[in-house]
Amino acid sequence: MARMRAVDAAVLVLEKEGMSVAFGVPGAAINPLYSALKARGSIRHILARHVEAASHMAEGFTRARAGNIGLCLGTSGPAGTDMITGLYSASADSIPILCITGQAPRARLTKEDFQAVDIAAIAAPVSKWAATVMEPYQVPMALQKAFHLMRSGRPGPVLIDLPLDVQLSEIEFDIETYEPLPVVKPAMSRAQAEKALTMLNQAKQPLIVAGGGIINADASDLLVELAEITGVPVVPTLMGWGTLPDDHPLMAGMCGLQTAHRYGNATMLAADFVLGIGNRWANRHTGSIEKYTADKTFIHVDIEPTQIGRVFAPDFGVVSDAGAALKILLDVATEWRAQGRLRDWSGWADACRQRKKTMKRRTHFDEVPLKPQRVYEEMNRAFGRDTCYVSAIGLSQIAAAQFLHVYKPRNWINCGQAGPLGWTLPAALGVRAADPRREIVALSGDYDFQFLIEELAVGAQHRLPYIHVVVNNAYLGLIRQAQRPFSMDFEVSLAFENVNRLDDAEAGYGVDHIAVAEAMGCKAIRVRRPEEAAGAFAEAKRLMAEHQVPVVLEFILERVTNISMGPEIDAVVEFEELAAGNEDAPTAVVLLD
Repeated sequence: MARMRAVDAAVLVLEKEGMSVAFGVPGAAINPLYSALKARGSIRHILARHVEAASHMAEGFTRARAGNIGLCLGTSGPAGTDMITGLYSASADSIPILCITGQAPRARLTKEDFQAVDIAAIAAPVSKWAATVMEPYQVPMALQKAFHLMRSGRPGPVLIDLPLDVQLSEIEFDIETYEPLPVVKPAMSRAQAEKALTMLNQAKQPLIVAGGGIINADASDLLVELAEITGVPVVPTLMGWGTLPDDHPLMAGMCGLQTAHRYGNATMLAADFVLGIGNRWANRHTGSIEKYTADKTFIHVDIEPTQIGRVFAPDFGVVSDAGAALKILLDVATEWRAQGRLRDWSGWADACRQRKKTMKRRTHFDEVPLKPQRVYEEMNRAFGRDTCYVSAIGLSQIAAAQFLHVYKPRNWINCGQAGPLGWTLPAALGVRAADPRREIVALSGDYDFQFLIEELAVGAQHRLPYIHVVVNNAYLGLIRQAQRPFSMDFEVSLAFENVNRLDDAEAGYGVDHIAVAEAMGCKAIRVRRPEEAAGAFAEAKRLMAEHQVPVVLEFILERVTNISMGPEIDAVVEFEELAAGNEDAPTAVVLLD
């Protein structure tokens, strides 16, 4: 046993639990913890410019690698309230991050002290656990519980709030005998696996829906093996994109109202059986439940019991970690295949592949200003199979899911359910902090980019290089498109005549992202024509490698482009003609502004 401050014990616990990087902003009420971090020197600290951004950096850090948990630090009051969006985003996508806030001394908690707020009560609805620690010896114990909760069952974020006097109090603590608590996760039984495969055998046109829980469980290899053993095509959700490569013969496309492929929706409509693993039947994946579930049998496997039946009642539900479920399903399926007990679905798989060949959207446009589809075509040419894409929300993200290619798990990093603007930039920095070697490409519309644009300085200061593609149409494009049924285009334009760039062709586009990026210590390139794209990507890679800072690559788009989406998976409006050579595909509806 050794006598130490509670915050010194806290840092020792953070080390023992595997923390190596923290994102945050110091302040008076959290300075004792910062003093402990400085004294140990074992955890790298990355100074954010905004505490919400720090929480998204923590998210990016967690999402980048299996087993990671991002750490976010802030002072009392507004720092904690700034973290709420990050906690919500993490909670919605089952992402563990640990947020630690400072707090006023215990004696001042009910006296409206400066920057004192009941952050635990505020954070509770968007956290797996949120607590203000009132006894000094409970500081290391609260952290132990936090890590246990974040890793057990459905993963999620935790907030620990530390009053100033609690941080400074001395306790007796023995880190040498400290051990992380064992992780608890439910597992599918053999009997459940056999029932699931028996139901599968009765299907003529089955699909596996692969959710983000498979990536959280680091079980993508098992999914690929199960698909190959059974021959059943796979439809990944947006959060499960990358569980098997886009060019795998059993990758049947994504389904949904927005981030979906035409062939993915057509295949889902034709299916008669769906095995959902680690997914949540999100409404932008399903559309109306009546249309989505019609004439189909469903099995739902999820780690969280209350997720099963939350959206609709499956024919069979199993509470299990996705990895454990895939392992036992694979074991039984392998035995059954060897015994000749599995049905042959090769004809159905061939039909899915045929749809994939013939139902593609067009990307090759030569117009100036650029059409966004051409930008994604050029990105597919410029970046390889190991590229990690980071994106948040908007037409840029929707089009990315329709046109980009992802080949590995954790190579599509996206805030799925919450979708906060500004998320992309800090999340990309968190991904880079977690992985210094991977090629990282962030993708933003101009408004998402502007929301937390100050975090570019973090990338420059802390040498966190990545490429940030900004598709600029000076519009809140998704909201503009959503206003079409109201026959309005109201308060969604970002365009204005920038008096500081009247000599530029794009002066009317408003904000000069190149100037801002350079002022923040980064490099930046503007692209106006399709033939400039390849050279710009090559130059961006060179600048990033040479200077080790973020490189912003801005593409000037036409002001209005509608991206394919609709109210139902069988009613997606196609705004552009089909790709050349798709004569056999259904005719698209052309509704060009």
